Amino acid sequence: MSKKNLTETVAYSAESVRHERIKEILHEVEVALEERGYQPVSQISGYLVSNDPAYISSNRNARNTIQEVERYEIIEELVRFYLSHK
Repeated sequence: MSKKNLTETVAYSAESVRHERIKEILHEVEVALEERGYQPVSQISGYLVSNDPAYISSNRNARNTIQEVERYEIIEELVRFYLSHK
């Protein structure tokens, strides 16, 4: 067992926490859509383009979950991911 100093201050980036939450949200929505037989890419894309939450199933509370963050934040994260993995 490693000995950690639990009194040390740990620095974290709010940006990295936000990025991670967006990834979690997309994964949760993907699972919920697949469970209902939808194509996640098509449904999420439709939502992002139209801002119509009806593209996202209410299964597993996915519709509310995806609305926790702004659409532009999701789009930024997708573009960031795409550009960093080209």
